[in-house]
Amino acid sequence: MTTIRDLTEDDVPAVAAIYAHYVTGGVATFDEIPPGDGEWRAKAAALAAAGLPFLVAEDDGVVTGYAYLSQYRPKPAYRHSLEDSIYLAPGSTGRGLGRLLLGELVRRASATDGRCLIAVIADGGDPASQRLHAAFGFQDVGRLRSVGFKHGRWIDTVLMQLDLR
Repeated sequence: MTTIRDLTEDDVPAVAAIYAHYVTGGVATFDEIPPGDGEWRAKAAALAAAGLPFLVAEDDGVVTGYAYLSQYRPKPAYRHSLEDSIYLAPGSTGRGLGRLLLGELVRRASATDGRCLIAVIADGGDPASQRLHAAFGFQDVGRLRSVGFKHGRWIDTVLMQLDLR
């Protein structure tokens, strides 16, 4: 049975390990060096201070994924535009965890003063994230071509948006 709950201090190492998998072996993120536990703690604290959720999916005491909302861009005029981030542990994809996490993020985003929710999706060839967001009503609003270079190849990003108001 999967539980979606708020991040705790004890979850940070698992979150860091999940993200490190995507940093070192994939193109879902354009980071090239995995952040350490301290950086994740700082991120979680900043999100909490902003009143934004940082969630984990847990199965039998094991963190199998995480998701959070952040401000889309750091400039003040973007303060009502939120961005979602969702990552699943290796071996935990295809079980509906992304749907559970995104559903809770959308619910919580609707309770903020956010006007829209934006997904910036690296297009590495697997359309699963785009399909997931479309299932929640996100609209495809653009593509940035060859904006990331990772693992010897150029990667596009797809922008999707959900209006909250």
